[in-house]
Amino acid sequence: MLIIQFLPSRKRLSSLFIFLASIVLALFFHGVATPTDPPTRDKFLWPFSSTSPWNMPIGSNANFIPANIDKAVFAGADQEYLFKLKDGDPLRQLYEPGAWAEGRCTGTKLVGISPLPIPDDLIVPDATQNYTPNSASAFLLPDGKTLVQIGPLARCQPGGPLYGFHYYHDEDIYGQGLGGSHFGSGLSAIGGSIRKGELTSDQPIRHALKVVIWGEKYLYYSKDIPGHRWPAALADNNAPNQYHGKNPALVQGSLLAIPPNVTEDNLNLQTAPGKKLFHALQDYGAYVVDDAGWDGHYFGVEHGVLEEFRNTFGYDFEGTSGNFYDDFMRLFEALYIVDNNGPDSVGGGGTPRVDLAPPIGN
Repeated sequence: MLIIQFLPSRKRLSSLFIFLASIVLALFFHGVATPTDPPTRDKFLWPFSSTSPWNMPIGSNANFIPANIDKAVFAGADQEYLFKLKDGDPLRQLYEPGAWAEGRCTGTKLVGISPLPIPDDLIVPDATQNYTPNSASAFLLPDGKTLVQIGPLARCQPGGPLYGFHYYHDEDIYGQGLGGSHFGSGLSAIGGSIRKGELTSDQPIRHALKVVIWGEKYLYYSKDIPGHRWPAALADNNAPNQYHGKNPALVQGSLLAIPPNVTEDNLNLQTAPGKKLFHALQDYGAYVVDDAGWDGHYFGVEHGVLEEFRNTFGYDFEGTSGNFYDDFMRLFEALYIVDNNGPDSVGGGGTPRVDLAPPIGN
């Protein structure tokens, strides 16, 4: 509560005017803090700087253009594996996967990075013939700063080696956090991931999300626009033959968001997690990070979210029918492209819709 004592002196009135004006400007640019705003945040649970693309809200100058994303057959989760490592665990080598499908844990070619301290019980399942997950992963090293990102990660036996590629330089968890192990885009495995507790708590999701859509139907490629835009660093290796979308603005790294004039009621959302995702997509949006390879839409989620979701709500996050599936598809159909998102206008620029992330406390 702000208590002001009015004083008659002209000098004091002038000082009071300046003081009040500064408060108004601060509120205009940063929003009004609420009692639920944490004073600081945990870097592993809510990583990167407050001005990182993963943390910047949609701005008042955002230029929305249609994405024209249709309902898909499948609503899915692209599971990501996120670990904090500690000194004292056995050092394990990283090998290239033996195959993209079943057989990832058969590789014999060493990857040129230092061994990582990995607990013996850390297991990431192999792919199967009909299930080839991206399994993007991020390891926070014991220094508390360095992120090593690997994909597709696999470790089939307790105490065994790790398998995966390490294409991108290591990131600083206090930095912008652009690069990582989503190798369709080169974007982060940990930034934008829906973390355990975020869909089931009573607090809003306060960061951008990640989505995976069907490249053949939606993603664009040409010699002038090679399938990606900032903050993505690349597109799939086979993008010239793989991407057949017609919209030049819809590529890897595109920021998608729900425009401010749309409401929960407009979309007829029926479920609590659907409504929570709606507000995250309207306040922060979601970056395209990979190609689904078929007619499915996906959100990037931390491993463990699916079990937590089922235990809390009594139905599955993934599926082809049901109220949550309907909400999921309405959200994707409502997405627009923020066409002026860029390094100098993150989220489209202007006044952010909501407060910036608080400072990291550890």
